[in-house]
Amino acid sequence: MSFKALKSLLQDIRACQICAPHLSGGVRPVVQANGAAQILIAGQAPGRKVHESGVPFDDLSGDRLRLWMGVDKNTFYDAGKIAILPMGFCFPGTGKSGDLPPRPECAPKWRQQLIAQLPNIKLTLVIGMYAMKYHLPNNPYKTITDTVKTWRNFAPNVIPLPHPSPRNNIWLRKNPWFETDVLPNLKTLVQQNLSDSKSI
Repeated sequence: MSFKALKSLLQDIRACQICAPHLSGGVRPVVQANGAAQILIAGQAPGRKVHESGVPFDDLSGDRLRLWMGVDKNTFYDAGKIAILPMGFCFPGTGKSGDLPPRPECAPKWRQQLIAQLPNIKLTLVIGMYAMKYHLPNNPYKTITDTVKTWRNFAPNVIPLPHPSPRNNIWLRKNPWFETDVLPNLKTLVQQNLSDSKSI
């Protein structure tokens, strides 16, 4: 890993047009990465608000995720501590029941190259089904609920999470164990890893 290699790769990603014909809102890759980061957030894809601002998790989902992690915005947006790589870097558009899935072209094109430039990652937060399918290829559980409920099988280096979107409020109410069991341990792991990380 080198600073120059990562900088060049990020420039290539931000100039990417591979999904342009399928993106009604236009191309705007949203990613945060620095070789010193020790925590990786593997999300889904930017929403409309994030697409407009260009800032990852700059929405209600981000507010909730930061609460789950126990971090403030300054820490969250310090790329030397936290890398943020959605499965699709651009806003995929809106369908009948919410945002469309991440574009399938993005991860095969860029993901392994980018992760290879992040050698200090010690904790990966895997958010939602699309990220789980990629980052947990041998996961025996078919649902998000079962995967998150058995989070200890993946810890301490990986923690599977539901999406923090307000659309998941019903799921959170139905699964109170998530708040009492998962979140305290998540906060502890995040703080342990941040204490070892270097600010940029």
